[in-house]
Amino acid sequence: MRWLFLERIDELVPGKHVRGTAVFPPELLLFEDHFPRFPVVPGVLLLEALAQLAGKGIGYTVRVERGDWPFPVLSMMQAVKFRKFVKPGERVTLEAEFVRLLDNAALMKVKARTDSVVAQAEQTFVFNAVPLDNPADREFVEQSEAGHLARLWPAMDPEAWKTPGRRL
Repeated sequence: MRWLFLERIDELVPGKHVRGTAVFPPELLLFEDHFPRFPVVPGVLLLEALAQLAGKGIGYTVRVERGDWPFPVLSMMQAVKFRKFVKPGERVTLEAEFVRLLDNAALMKVKARTDSVVAQAEQTFVFNAVPLDNPADREFVEQSEAGHLARLWPAMDPEAWKTPGRRL
């Protein structure tokens, strides 16, 4: 089971930024305990939704620039700030901006907003620490990621995915 909080990607400019949305449905069981009679989205889930968005931006950027899917993994968070509660069912706008993209890591500045900024952080991702050696496994994962990205981001250019190394 995948815990997917990212609802959709609205804009992705490779190597620059990615924007999308998330909604945490009121019927999620976690709201029974977080908190009784005052349900709010846990901050860690906001950070996870932001990491999912940033990871897709990193993945797409690396794919179109160097030709492989980088398998970005959240490694570290810094300067985390929570500014306001998010209620169940509230639409959250997510933003991730590239600060630095290296061969095996990326630093992203992320923000979550409702009517104002509700959370922000710097997220560091590492990737390709253990690449898949089996070409069939690599192909399966890359196609799976391409399909998932296409569902999240209807405006994705499928030719960019199929033609790695093409500058956008």
